[in-house]
Amino acid sequence: MNTNQVRARSRGRIYNLVLSGLFAAITAVLTLITIPMPSGVPITLQTFAVALAGYSLGFARGTISTIVYVALGAVGLPVFSGMQGGVGVIAGPTGGFIFGFILLTACCGGAVRLADMIYRNNRKTATQSILTAIIALALGIIGLAVCHVLGSLQYAFVSNRNFGEAFMLVSLPYIVKDIVSVVGAYFVGSQIKGRVIK
Repeated sequence: MNTNQVRARSRGRIYNLVLSGLFAAITAVLTLITIPMPSGVPITLQTFAVALAGYSLGFARGTISTIVYVALGAVGLPVFSGMQGGVGVIAGPTGGFIFGFILLTACCGGAVRLADMIYRNNRKTATQSILTAIIALALGIIGLAVCHVLGSLQYAFVSNRNFGEAFMLVSLPYIVKDIVSVVGAYFVGSQIKGRVIK
């Protein structure tokens, strides 16, 4: 490997780290927009932010950005909803959703990776673009479902309720908002990926 290749690879790594850090910061900022709810699980833009990271950055960079976000909160920075931080939040009633965000980002990013593999070196037709959107949104919804299951399971465990009660309290009221968030993140992320991010 020559000197130019080493420099290019080093620049690429730095670029990827900067992007992952930037989207971790975007997630933290969007989390500040919070509407408290009686269940203790507030309405936030976290779902939109983590799905946006996946759709904009792809699988690896997107997942890393959400892991960085979760790690920042775990060490005590107030990046979780309600400007909270610390391991106690992750172990608390809403912690399952926080872990689920990583999987949601991975699913959204995986959809981007899959589309890149299918259409590499080929210009997408209108039909292919529609198919890509359907696949990307389907994988995003699957990630969202996993996120809600994890969130409901941990809430049930911590609050000593059964899964059905937990689901009715902390998942069902948010599903429509979260689906809209994933759909919105896909369309915004597609524009970011196409015009801004290499």
